[in-house]
Amino acid sequence: MDTFYFAPGSCSLAVLIALEEAGAPFQAVRVDLAQGQQRTPDYLKLNPKGRVPMLLTAQGALTETPALLLYVAQSFSQAGLAPLSDPFALARVQAFNSYLCSTVHVAHAHGKRGSRWVDAQDSAAIEAMRRHVPTSYGDCFELIERELLQGPWVMGEAYSIADAYLFTLAGWLESDGVDPARFPKVLAHRQRMAERPAVQRALARVQQG
Repeated sequence: MDTFYFAPGSCSLAVLIALEEAGAPFQAVRVDLAQGQQRTPDYLKLNPKGRVPMLLTAQGALTETPALLLYVAQSFSQAGLAPLSDPFALARVQAFNSYLCSTVHVAHAHGKRGSRWVDAQDSAAIEAMRRHVPTSYGDCFELIERELLQGPWVMGEAYSIADAYLFTLAGWLESDGVDPARFPKVLAHRQRMAERPAVQRALARVQQG
């Protein structure tokens, strides 16, 4: 059985949702980021990046949200979480997930982990990045609202792994100082997602102490 390492409030929720949607057998292990558990020697042996999510499989450890989402979709193809038989459609799913990973999530991280990009002692630079997050994060969701979210699901009529990822990052709008009312399609998507049993099961796991 695979073991999934996750942390509340992180992008690992997307993979947790996908695992639940797929009906995958897995063990969930909570990583306490606030206590630095991701930096312990035991965890770093498994994942030298010192981050979540991580999925420990019989073949080894896998990291990075887009890769894990595709792994789940391919490993449990009967769940229909990605258009695996259509190269173009699958590439569109991957393009969307890559945008969330490389641009949207990075805009969010500038507000909470600015020391990844500048000296931790440079308080002015860190504060400048933090102040810009409502603009940069909001700009990302303006593009998603206008161009990328097809509706009712990200790719149109078919639910996919992209929906779990969008739901996760859309959940950070308020904490990043962005008014979600600006994005009615994203808000409607977030509500549809919240009604899915697999999403409810994933959120219940996250909320458990």
